[in-house]
Amino acid sequence: MRIHYRRRGGYQKKDETPVYRANEAILTTPEIRVIDEEGQMLGVLSSSKALTMAQERGYDLVEVSPKAVPPVCKFLDYGQFKYQKEKEVKVQKAHAKKVEVKGIRLSVKMGAHDLDIRKSQALGFLEDGNKLKIEIMLRGREKEHGNIAYDRINGFIKSLEETYPLSLEQPTTRNGGNVSAIVGRKG
Repeated sequence: MRIHYRRRGGYQKKDETPVYRANEAILTTPEIRVIDEEGQMLGVLSSSKALTMAQERGYDLVEVSPKAVPPVCKFLDYGQFKYQKEKEVKVQKAHAKKVEVKGIRLSVKMGAHDLDIRKSQALGFLEDGNKLKIEIMLRGREKEHGNIAYDRINGFIKSLEETYPLSLEQPTTRNGGNVSAIVGRKG
């Protein structure tokens, strides 16, 4: 019986939003650099004094730069600040191009027409900006002649390089009965 990965507790979704300390959580730091709601520098103050000033003005004290020495805090509306940061993370995630590794499986005994079809598929994958894993699974007596698989993969890569300049991500290697290489487009 298969055990589902979520039942084992090994899978946890990572939260990409950074954590910003606010109000009482900042009191653990003795001194902080404070910026008011209009962007004016108030200087280095004790954290308790800065918190009371923020609360008097009707704002939250939010740590915007925790790695600075001393940490930089600002008078803000914490809910609005957190919402803006989450929105920025979503926009960055949407603009990030996910590069996938697409697989093309060849054979030692493959004919010329089949190779042309695989080549057109591979060029389509490279056109989309994906990386390409080219592999040959050796069966039976083919395992004794791994050099033929190396030559077939290297020849296939050379035929792809006629269209696009390629970068070799993983050179042609043999792992048991598999011979594979990973390539991607340059630039």
